[in-house]
Amino acid sequence: MAARKKPSGSQRPARAGTEVPDAPSPASVSGGAAALRVMAPSPPPDPEVAERAARRRFTAEYKLRVLHEADACAGAGELGGFLRREGLYSSHLTTWRRQREQGTLAALRPKKRGRPAAPGSPLARRVAELEREKARLEGRLKQAETIIEVQKKLSEILGIPLKTAGTAGSGCWAP
Repeated sequence: MAARKKPSGSQRPARAGTEVPDAPSPASVSGGAAALRVMAPSPPPDPEVAERAARRRFTAEYKLRVLHEADACAGAGELGGFLRREGLYSSHLTTWRRQREQGTLAALRPKKRGRPAAPGSPLARRVAELEREKARLEGRLKQAETIIEVQKKLSEILGIPLKTAGTAGSGCWAP
C-alpha cells in the first residue's frame, strides 16, 4: 500500500473507512523528518479448504440467459472468453442446449434425485390401509388388557372380590 505523509501543522483525521495507526509527531522524530502514516496490512486469507466441495447448481433462468448470450457470440474466441468469464465449460452448453431442445420447462426444472417412485396398485394401497388399522386396534387391545390387569391386582390388594361373567349373569363385573 502507498504510504502517506502526515501533515506537519494539523491533525487531520484519516479518510472514512480506513484505519491508520497514529505516528509520532514530527517534533518527536529525530532530525525533524516527517513521520509516515502507514495503513495496517489486511489479515491473510483463510487457507482452510472445505472438507467436501459443494456442487454448483444453476437455475433455469441462468441457463437460458447463458445460452442466449452464447448463441450471440459470433467472433473467433468470443465464446471461449464468455465461458471463462462465467466460469463454465463447453460441456455445460452442450447439455443445456440438449435440454432446451427437449423442452425448456420440463428439461430445465430441477430433477429429483434417486429412483422414480413406482405407482402403487389399488390392492397394495388397501393392504397398507388394513395393516395400519390392524396395528391401531392391536394397540387399543393391549391398552385394554393392561387396564384389566391393573383392576384385578387392585381388587386383590384391597380384598374386593370380582364378579366374573359366569357369576354375575349380566356380563359385567362389579366390585
